[in-house]
Amino acid sequence: MLRRLSADDPRFRRIDFSAGLNLLVASTADGSGDKDSRNGTGKSSMIELLHFLLGARADKRSLPTRKALRKIAFSLELDWPSADGGLLTVTRSGAHPEVVRLSQDVGANEPEHESLFDVDDAGPVDIPASRWTKLLEKELFRLSGTHTGLSGRTMLSFLIRRISSHAFNAPTRTNSQQSEADAATNLAYLLGLDWKLAGGYREISAREATRRQLRQAVNDPVWGRIVGSTAELRGQITIAEEDVRRLEEQIKAFRVVPQYEELKQRADEIDREIRALNSQDSIDRRNLSDLQTAVRDITDSDVRYLEPVYRELGILLGDQVKRRFDDVKDFHRSIIRNRQRYLAEEVESLENRLAERAMRRERLGVELQQVLRTLNDGGALEALTALQQALAQKQASVEALRHRYEAAQTLEASALEIKAKRLDLQRALKDDLDERATQTSEATVLFSEFAQRLYGSGRQAYLEFDAGPSSLRIVPHVDSDDSRGIGNMVIFCFDLTMAVVAHRHGRGPDFLVHDSHLFDGVDDRQLRDALELAAEVAEREGMQYIATLNSDDLEKAQRRGYDASGKTLPVRLDDEYDDGGLFGFRF
Repeated sequence: MLRRLSADDPRFRRIDFSAGLNLLVASTADGSGDKDSRNGTGKSSMIELLHFLLGARADKRSLPTRKALRKIAFSLELDWPSADGGLLTVTRSGAHPEVVRLSQDVGANEPEHESLFDVDDAGPVDIPASRWTKLLEKELFRLSGTHTGLSGRTMLSFLIRRISSHAFNAPTRTNSQQSEADAATNLAYLLGLDWKLAGGYREISAREATRRQLRQAVNDPVWGRIVGSTAELRGQITIAEEDVRRLEEQIKAFRVVPQYEELKQRADEIDREIRALNSQDSIDRRNLSDLQTAVRDITDSDVRYLEPVYRELGILLGDQVKRRFDDVKDFHRSIIRNRQRYLAEEVESLENRLAERAMRRERLGVELQQVLRTLNDGGALEALTALQQALAQKQASVEALRHRYEAAQTLEASALEIKAKRLDLQRALKDDLDERATQTSEATVLFSEFAQRLYGSGRQAYLEFDAGPSSLRIVPHVDSDDSRGIGNMVIFCFDLTMAVVAHRHGRGPDFLVHDSHLFDGVDDRQLRDALELAAEVAEREGMQYIATLNSDDLEKAQRRGYDASGKTLPVRLDDEYDDGGLFGFRF
């Protein structure tokens, strides 16, 4: 229960709350003119301060961080059964919103709270605002440990709706940006349903959002090439795996030759020598051919025809001439014999050199064959290292392709998986709703009771629970003409139902706070009945109902017979310029 809202600025209008119904009324000052307004008196500011002191995130747009209020420390006293005396005061300022001061260290015994020093648990203590929200979750909502999807802050936003968050637009959401799945998860907890099943929609929604982003990325010309499709990647993986297999076989069969470079140089030398021998053979064979031709062309000239020719010419050759002629023939024969012998010796020499080179070439050929076989069977250590590096790169490439394939496969199959999971979740949630008929009936009966109290038994009113495709659907239903006033009273009845059920079963605090905007457009009779109903329910359930109200709305309810005595708070806000509002000054 909330006890007191105060500040260290004496101008602030301290508010003391009590059990049951608490009406903070804002009225028009006697001297105000037609241009004055109750807007700004501080009704909605009180709601903002309650959130601020109950752990809401504060940024530069938050009310307490405004320049005029930044140095003011606001305090809220509330029931805290585990605290000494059962009360705890939290103080927080806009100058240092990241820290709150507690009147005593109620979290000293928490497992996560560790201190190297002995501290006075009974004295004030400063703690981070984030830790304060955890303490609130445990104290107000009995939440501890990990509870993904549940948030004490979200549930407080249902119990203390803020006009600044457009929390009066729909009964089952606290702000316009809130997802249905997120809101339904927290409502499920407050109403006693399986909030984990309801929270399953949040996970599906997150996966679906991720899938949409990936799908958009794949459709992008650049990202599409990076991600690829399963059809393209399957072929690339096959080729890359074949490269890996071939490299692995080469490495497996590879034999390191210790003197690989020397053998390679020897093979080059043999090759050059064989080429030189072949070149020399070509020259010698050409010379041999010439010599053999010359040998065939050497003939002994036949001169026997000379004597008959001279005799027919009547020239008788003397004996001396004949002797000289015989000498010439002998000389000529000797020259031919010498040349034949010389040519024969040259031919023999060339043939011998050719034969020696042939033998040399054969020996070199055998040696070259052995060296090449050795080189082909193995290689240098550097070659093996290069092969291993190439294999590692190719294996990494294959692994990357497989990851891309899995991502593409997941992306292509995710739509079906998400659809299947959604159907499974719907089925499980429907079964759970059937099993939790006691909880749904309790909430529905309460809501119907509250709604019929306002609009009579002739109007059908109930809560609709269903496992929708995107979230647990909780729809408060009242037969109406969709007017704004009736819509606001639907929110009133739904909030009252939710608060009562949560408090009855220890899942929520004992207070419910409504801003005056909830009563805008509400018929006088329903306003009267709502205030009477809130007072009765608060007393019956041991709860506290706090509402801000404009004086003219209260007067309309009173004209319908509402008795506000003992229900309005001593503090009354008005539109007096200097000190009529909550803060005691205008800013």
